[in-house]
Amino acid sequence: MKLPEIDRRGLLIGGGAGVGLIVALAAWPRRVGSGLATGPKEAVLGPFIKIATSGRVTLASPQAETGQGTWTGLAQIVADELGAKWEQMAVEPAPSSPLYANRLIDVAGLKPWTVRRTRARLRVTAGSTSIRAFEAPLRAAAAGARALLIAAAAAHWGVPAGECDTADGAVTHEGKILPFGGLAAAAAERDPAQVVARGPGKLAGQDLPRLDLPPKSDGSLRFAADVRLPGMVFSSLRMAPPGGRLTGSSEGAARRVSGVRDVVVTDAWLAVIGETWSAAERALVAAEPRFAGPSNADSIHLAKLMAAALDGGDAETVFARGDYEQVVAGSRPLTASYSIAPAQHLGLEPLCATARFSGDRLEVWAPTQAPEFARAAAAEAASLPLGSVTLYPMPIGSGSGRALEADAVPIAVTLAKRAGRAVQLTIPHNSGVNHDAVRPPLLARLAALPAPGGGLSAWSARIVTEPGLEGVLAGLAGTRRPAADVTAAIIPYGVPTIRIERVAVELPIRTGYLRGGFEGMASFLTESFIDELARAQGAEPLAFRIGLLGGNVRLARVVMAAATIGGWDGGSSGGGMGLACASAFGSHIGLLAQAHVGADQRIVVDRLVAAVDCGRAINPALVRQQIEGGLLAALDTATAAAPVFVSGMPRARPLRSMGLMSLGETPKIEIELIPSKDEPGGVSGLASTVLAGAVANALASAGRRLRALPFDVVA
Repeated sequence: MKLPEIDRRGLLIGGGAGVGLIVALAAWPRRVGSGLATGPKEAVLGPFIKIATSGRVTLASPQAETGQGTWTGLAQIVADELGAKWEQMAVEPAPSSPLYANRLIDVAGLKPWTVRRTRARLRVTAGSTSIRAFEAPLRAAAAGARALLIAAAAAHWGVPAGECDTADGAVTHEGKILPFGGLAAAAAERDPAQVVARGPGKLAGQDLPRLDLPPKSDGSLRFAADVRLPGMVFSSLRMAPPGGRLTGSSEGAARRVSGVRDVVVTDAWLAVIGETWSAAERALVAAEPRFAGPSNADSIHLAKLMAAALDGGDAETVFARGDYEQVVAGSRPLTASYSIAPAQHLGLEPLCATARFSGDRLEVWAPTQAPEFARAAAAEAASLPLGSVTLYPMPIGSGSGRALEADAVPIAVTLAKRAGRAVQLTIPHNSGVNHDAVRPPLLARLAALPAPGGGLSAWSARIVTEPGLEGVLAGLAGTRRPAADVTAAIIPYGVPTIRIERVAVELPIRTGYLRGGFEGMASFLTESFIDELARAQGAEPLAFRIGLLGGNVRLARVVMAAATIGGWDGGSSGGGMGLACASAFGSHIGLLAQAHVGADQRIVVDRLVAAVDCGRAINPALVRQQIEGGLLAALDTATAAAPVFVSGMPRARPLRSMGLMSLGETPKIEIELIPSKDEPGGVSGLASTVLAGAVANALASAGRRLRALPFDVVA
């Protein structure tokens, strides 16, 4: 089914795109086929590349654009390998197909890359995987398309294909030029062949402009709430707490509101369909829905469950090197306990989805980082075969990770089925916050034994938490919820004896994935405790780290660079400087922070200096943007007030009341990229790994050691 023109215009971005490819071009088209929608002047050169007679190259992106620059980064890889002109690139989300699997994402309990409910491979944007997962496949795709174009041009000229090349959107041969647009139709008719990618060229490593910025700036980029279809109606709703139910409402009062089309009541939610969204929302206010939820699912009960698990829960050793008990026998290791409260996503985009039935087919428009899961949820809600459902993944207005779970999709489908017409469901901000799948809380008890000659002889971590990304994916796939993956707590330092223990806990709240994942929490524990150990032994914190890093040259280099650029003062008492470093997502980062506690008892971060080694940077400007944005997002998460839970739901609060930074409070940020020829690493979640630890260590240098997130100087 072709994408309707109204949506096609909204999703096409003139000026750039990203495309993902999981199979060699040699497998296309006769044995695989292409689901790409084409116009009358477009030719398909593989499952993921289209070229128009105008010369525009459109790339079907398997990864969602959440603001992290994925469309630009993936497009740059393809344009570089293909020899395309950057100004002629365009993007559209890839259609549903197993060809777009993210090979770095797996789900516990499933065969590799296969999901039973979706009957498709895993197409997920999360975990800072986009460039890492798709650079090689994209180069293979672009190389195959280049070979087809060259073959068509060589046949036209009657010259050997080996004498031709591509550059600036054309095939060249001894001064002759044939633009891609004039060759595309002939190239698409040729038999594909296995080719070898030529590797990074002149576009690789350039600060090319972001492709999504112009349409976002002028408002032409359509998000989910911008979808408009003929005869469409609008809906709003209220939902029961997790495990709760609707106990009462004034349905008659809702129906009397002008513009109301229908009121839909279930045990789990109450929705109103109206001619406008405001009419539906006014009717919901008039309905005064009342819900009941678990009475013991509040903040106090959550804290008690976590503490009980840390003190008396069954611990499972997930990593061990050496015999910890034997090494520490008869000694008194240094210990410290750390806590991390649940964290909300703080996104501005409301949860939204649009659904429309056309005979025995269903179409859904939704922002989603896991489109095949959202499509499966829509099919289940509609009681339709998966093949009868088309999902159009919309751009996402928040990079926090909330869009992994498309909560609005099945409800929108249910409402559209009842209404007999297209329905757009927009969940109001407060209701969205109430049902936020927060980052799981964490409690940890760390212990370490100093070595007689300096350094450390043993390290232990006992961690209580719930699963994050792995739990979300298992829930979407309908498989057993796994235990939390805490392997990121394995320290990068050269300690001969290490023990990492996990204690499972079941909490009466919804937990999910937040940008940075568990890596963002584990580093806070590690880097804070390393700093405490150094100071307890009278060691200089930077030298102490370098002495323990051993052969981890790349990590040692970034923390040294951050310290040097930032004018590290040795961690002197009262200096307000702190360091942290981490290896995550295939990348390495060091951070120096300067911070203090203000007269109003609020934490003030004055300066952040980051040094980053992410391997070959496809687009250095994107890396800097993601590090800077990640630092600011992590700083808000570390300093904003923790959510208060009532009946298993985080209480909705205005953003202005949460202590978020204002523009004038933004710290000075400096970023140094370390040149590298290693394979590209991920960066979208990288900054979150070091921010909290570096700020905690800076505050300790200023006189206040804080071991809880979010930071609370009053505690």
